[in-house]
Amino acid sequence: MNPETLLYAKTHEWVSLADEGGSKVATVGISAFAVEALTDLVFMELPKMGQQVKPGDSICEIESVKAVSDLYSPVEGEVVAVNDPLPDNLETLSTDPFGAGWVCKIKLTGETGLDKLMDHAAYQAVCAEEAH
Repeated sequence: MNPETLLYAKTHEWVSLADEGGSKVATVGISAFAVEALTDLVFMELPKMGQQVKPGDSICEIESVKAVSDLYSPVEGEVVAVNDPLPDNLETLSTDPFGAGWVCKIKLTGETGLDKLMDHAAYQAVCAEEAH
């Protein structure tokens, strides 16, 4: 996926929206900026299939050698797919965070959260501020 066409949450999740079978589905992952900030990932727990989520809900944890970080849902809906191979191949988050490094897919049940997502340019500005 092209990072410039994705939407972003302030908590560094990216979102790609698509229509699948008449429903809006958000593919969710972690930005390259977040992966670099975490460094040396050692463990990841995937979201639970069928889990109902709202924007800001913690949906899983990612552990690095220096901290445990939550991954937050940027949208409202139901987890309908998870990237099963990811926890055993955490290097994928570094090598392909916007492609093979996707974390889960959430079938939207409402529009909540979509208005808080940023485009690529706005997200880059947030990252630049945090880097200082």
